[in-house]
Amino acid sequence: MAEQQNHPNPNLHPPSAAPSSAPAPPPLPPSFDPTRMVGIIKRKALIKDLAGVYHAECLAYCQELLELQRKWEWEEPLEDPRKDTVRPSKRVKKTR
Repeated sequence: MAEQQNHPNPNLHPPSAAPSSAPAPPPLPPSFDPTRMVGIIKRKALIKDLAGVYHAECLAYCQELLELQRKWEWEEPLEDPRKDTVRPSKRVKKTR
């Protein structure tokens, strides 16, 4: 074990040997793997399905809100307009 510590690893470079001003070359992009395409296509299909379900749910909520708004606007004029007018009080409150 002491022998292994005395011998430096030939794959490692000492820090002084590497030039600090030169940037490291960018890593090469991974090569094209057609087997990964199957998973990508499946995930894309799942995302499209999820987006379709979400869109349908949003449309259902919008339709419900529109119906509630129409119902509220239709019921609003039926209220007694006399209830909306507020008479001033007979006694004036003192301000401090």
